[in-house]
Amino acid sequence: MPDTRSYQPLLSALVIGLAIVIAAALGARALERVKASQQTITVTGSARKQITSDLIIWRGYVAYQASDLQQAYADLKGGMAKLKAYLIEKGIPADQIVETSISTQALHPVGEQGMELSEIAGYRLQQGVEIRSSDVDRITRISRESTELINQGVALESQQPQYLYTKLGDLKVEMQAEAAKDAKERAERISQAVGSKIGKLRSARMGVLQITPAFSNEVSDYGINDQSSLQKDITAVTTLEFEVE
Repeated sequence: MPDTRSYQPLLSALVIGLAIVIAAALGARALERVKASQQTITVTGSARKQITSDLIIWRGYVAYQASDLQQAYADLKGGMAKLKAYLIEKGIPADQIVETSISTQALHPVGEQGMELSEIAGYRLQQGVEIRSSDVDRITRISRESTELINQGVALESQQPQYLYTKLGDLKVEMQAEAAKDAKERAERISQAVGSKIGKLRSARMGVLQITPAFSNEVSDYGINDQSSLQKDITAVTTLEFEVE
C-alpha cells in the first residue's frame, strides 16, 4: 500500500489554496456590496412662497396718574370710554373690543440721595383694549390713526400690530412637498450629468419653516415666525438621499 503520509503536504497545500480562493471571492463580493452601498447622492431642495397675513392683533393702552387713587381711576374710566367710542365709530364691532385688566402702580417720591421714599405721592393706572380681526387693512389703519385721540385728551399708547397667517398648517404640508420635488429634480439633473440615474429614496429630512418679512434672507436653525409684517415669505427646506444606479 502506498504511504499516505507522502501526500499530506500536497493535500494541505490544496486545502490552503482553496481556502484562499474562496476567501478572496467572498471578500470581493463583500467589497462590491460596500461600494454599492456608498453610491448615494444627498441633495437639498427648497420652496418659497409669499403670503399675506389674514389675522391681525392690535393693542392700545391709556394711562392716567393722580395723587388720589379714586381720581386716577375716574380719569382712566373716562379715557377708556373715549377709546372704545372712537373704535366703534371707526367701524369695529363692540364685541371685538376686549378690555385688558387694570394695572395699578404706586408712585413714590425720590429723596435727595436718589432713592425712592416709602411714602406714596400718587398712583398710575393703566388699561387697554385688544382687538383680533380678519379685517387686516382696517385695523392696520386704525392702529396708525388712533393717536388722534391725543387731541381729545386721551393719553393713548398704540402698540405695533401682530400679523398672523391662520392657514399655516395646510400650507406647511404643501411647501414641504414642493421642497421635496425640487430636491428630487436637482438629484436627477446631477446624476444625468455624470451618466447615472437616481434609484430608491434612502432618507428624507424636513427642515424647519422660515417665516420672514417679504424679501428677507434671514434664517435660523430653530425657525423664524415673523409677526411684524403684513407680507411674509415662507420658506421650506428638504434634504433627500437617493441611491445612484
